[in-house]
Amino acid sequence: MSALLQDGFDVLDMKNYRMEKLPKREKLKFERFLMRIGGPLAILSFVLILFVLKIPFLDNLDTTSLSTSAKSNFESIGLENFIFSNKAMLAIFVASLILWITEAIPNYLTSLILIIALVLTKVLPEQVAYAQLGHKVMWLNIMSFVLASMLVATGVAKRFALWFIIKFGKSASSVILSFMVINVVLSLFISATTAKAAILLPVFMVVAAIYGASNGKKNNVGRNVLLQNLFQNNMGASSFLTGSGANLLAASLIAGAIGTDIFFSEWMIAAFPVAMALMIIGWIIGIKIIFPIKKEDSKPSIIGGMDSLKKDLKDLGKVTFNEVKSIIIFVSILALWVTDRWHGVSPTAVAFVGAIVALMPKIGIVKWNDVDIPWHLLLFSAGAYTLGAGFKVTDLPSISVNASFDAMGFGADTPFWILYVVLTAAMVFSALFMQSKTMRAMIFIPIAIGIATRFDFPIMSLAFPVAMLIEHVYTLPFNSKPALLLYSTNQYSMSNAFKFGITMQIIAWILSIIMAMTYFKWLGITPNGLF
Repeated sequence: MSALLQDGFDVLDMKNYRMEKLPKREKLKFERFLMRIGGPLAILSFVLILFVLKIPFLDNLDTTSLSTSAKSNFESIGLENFIFSNKAMLAIFVASLILWITEAIPNYLTSLILIIALVLTKVLPEQVAYAQLGHKVMWLNIMSFVLASMLVATGVAKRFALWFIIKFGKSASSVILSFMVINVVLSLFISATTAKAAILLPVFMVVAAIYGASNGKKNNVGRNVLLQNLFQNNMGASSFLTGSGANLLAASLIAGAIGTDIFFSEWMIAAFPVAMALMIIGWIIGIKIIFPIKKEDSKPSIIGGMDSLKKDLKDLGKVTFNEVKSIIIFVSILALWVTDRWHGVSPTAVAFVGAIVALMPKIGIVKWNDVDIPWHLLLFSAGAYTLGAGFKVTDLPSISVNASFDAMGFGADTPFWILYVVLTAAMVFSALFMQSKTMRAMIFIPIAIGIATRFDFPIMSLAFPVAMLIEHVYTLPFNSKPALLLYSTNQYSMSNAFKFGITMQIIAWILSIIMAMTYFKWLGITPNGLF
């Protein structure tokens, strides 16, 4: 069978699968409706909350149980101003959520608006609000993008992906398994899941074509290749502190609550085994149950198909000196990150040194003009950190949690397991209707911290397991940008995605509960287990 089809489209040519060549998804009628009403609804919500509505739990604020930061703020500005600050904080937060969910305006623009809104309402002084752009996690993000650009520009990322598939991909099932390792390795440095998906997209589209899934023809090999890559992409991101900006935000919020940093090694030890278990489970369920691969489909349907991958690898030429240098930098930084608990140098400082070496004239590998830094994502993140600073000085999450639990009749005798099960379920399944991982982290991590504080449980016991579930955004196309990107390949239907995605979300939730009674208990995250 010839790889070149009648219309002149070569299914084995990676250039045909660049992100910009994929068809753009038209927004659904309902999505367009949300975009139209998002702006007016956000403005109305802001005005009602701040100036019109009576909010009993804020109007009759109990200041006896405020956090240290909030109590200091309260004593400085007085009760009346403190109540107004909390109302303003709530109004800005709700309005921002509406704008983020409806996508009435770009996410980064919403972040810029909320930053200046927090300043103008005097929730935060200008110095504090603007300084969030200089948060150490922001710098870690920037330096990580420099290092990611190094791997992409030198061709190391592509070379590694091709070599690994050729070396270990002897059948369709083993090829899919090999992508697991590739996604995990790339997650160490590339904190944007969309960027990882874009790098690997041409590779796994050619792989799918080799096994007969191309040019509109769908089969279970193609479904597994695409959907499992999407799942592995996100699980790889969940494995490491640097796997995504949402992870870094969650860690920052938890660190602020417990008074000490979350180590790279601490996150990896807790999250990596869970992520690997889920990827292996997903692989088995995908190829054996949901989209079973028949024996006859497990062999390439295009004669010489794997040879095309070998040719792409050969075209990269011999390993260059720059590639060797980038690998040395990669391994050195990884070693320092993994051992951060022992030497005490922060991941940000390590990334700084690595990025400086990579950019250094004559010594380095990548030029600044070749560095791809998505500033819109960083501005979006800056808004999230500024919200976090606002929460800290108002204590709004804890105040809201206390009021909600009082209204629902939850008392001091509420079992830990109920809180754990409800919170983890809320985090996992909120991904079905919230696109932004950062937004979910911004909502659920403070809630988990507030609940833990109210019931006098260790903050880590609720906040950390919730943080471990941030990356489960793969069930529907609009759940994340990588999900939308891969759906645009037309290799699977929405029902295919939902069938596999919801199955893995349920399994992830159940596994989180099992971990609380076993592995997390052993690590001291949930000291007493669940029951």
